[in-house]
Amino acid sequence: MKRALLILAATAVVSAPALADEALAKAKNCMACHSVDKKLVGPAYKDIAKKYAGDAKAADMLATKIQKGGSGVWGAIPMPANPQVNDAEAKKLAAWVLSLK
Repeated sequence: MKRALLILAATAVVSAPALADEALAKAKNCMACHSVDKKLVGPAYKDIAKKYAGDAKAADMLATKIQKGGSGVWGAIPMPANPQVNDAEAKKLAAWVLSLK
């Protein structure tokens, strides 16, 4: 019983930051166009993480794209700017997206 509780507690600690960042993505309306594991209007977050895995500059680039928008990387539909997302939130969202497997 103790072991099961320890495993449950460890799982909660590991998954809590991911849930908090997903909550931020929902609060900033990112999930209107993106999903964690399937393409909607924009690419799935897991596909973004896979594309930029190992790229040391990806977090900064994605944070900028989150705020300023972009086009041409994932198809013809542009990503609009998100001025409601501040610098710290953009960095947090980019780090979360890149952490997905």
